[in-house]
Amino acid sequence: MNRNVLKQVQDFARLWGGFRASRVILTANNYRVFDHLTRPKTASELARAIDADPRATEILLDAVAAVGLLKKAGSKYRNTTTAKKFLVQSSPLYQGDMLRHADNLWKSWSGLDEVVKTGKPNQSGTRDYDAFIRAMHNNAVLRAKDAVSAIDLKSVTRALDLGGGPGTYSMELAKRKIIVTLFDLPETVKIAQEIVGEQKPKQIHFVAGDYHSDDIGSGYDLVLISQIVHSLSIEESIDLIEKARNALNPKGTIAVHEFLLAKNRAAPVPGALFSVNMLVNTRDGRSYSVEEMRSWLLKAGFKGIKARVLGDTVVVMGKKG
Repeated sequence: MNRNVLKQVQDFARLWGGFRASRVILTANNYRVFDHLTRPKTASELARAIDADPRATEILLDAVAAVGLLKKAGSKYRNTTTAKKFLVQSSPLYQGDMLRHADNLWKSWSGLDEVVKTGKPNQSGTRDYDAFIRAMHNNAVLRAKDAVSAIDLKSVTRALDLGGGPGTYSMELAKRKIIVTLFDLPETVKIAQEIVGEQKPKQIHFVAGDYHSDDIGSGYDLVLISQIVHSLSIEESIDLIEKARNALNPKGTIAVHEFLLAKNRAAPVPGALFSVNMLVNTRDGRSYSVEEMRSWLLKAGFKGIKARVLGDTVVVMGKKG
């Protein structure tokens, strides 16, 4: 085979075969392999520690080493720098809960064929809600500082973190001496209190409720809506933004933080793929373009609308008119 064609075939195979590397990493995370390999171990030693089959463990570890998350020296395996940083539970940048959530998503994504046929989300399997919220914390730890820094906070003393999830953005706002109200569902608030409680910021107050139907308060200088509208329909998103406007002080700021998506919705890759995630897991959600979010803010009466791109996400902001 021509070398150029062979390379094209190999590149194509990496594209469609990516699920194999994902499955290997997710399974290793499920068995806490990376926590066990903070010190080198043989496959047999690890198999005993995780109560697994020695042969299967060795094959799994070799594959994890091949994709770059373990180093193998002789018969012993140890974590690479990447694994230490993201997959050992004691690391401040730990992403293992995100991988637990991804393992749950594996089941819903496997029903994509049927979802495309019916247009309805995959309802099979059980949802690990704790893993979901803690995964949102893993994700937000990497993004919160940049997202909050993109917002003009000079006149902000009170903020609403609407649908605040694990409280990561609330904690980042609290570092700026801002009094923050985190509003989310009761089961979410319970987990957020555990996560935020470890840091003990005094400026964060928790309110449990449904932002669709319950009062979200008033008198805020900032309403932050981070990674929420992708789970909603266009109509629900507009309603939520109008509700946020009513909760703001005059000249208050709204900040909508979402995955970046081009106007034609076909790029970049993270935003387009996340739209599929919403297709299989929500009734009406998907990723939205900056232009769409801008139009919602205009419709709600916000002025001076601007967008700040932060890698694969964007913060769309406006002032209450």
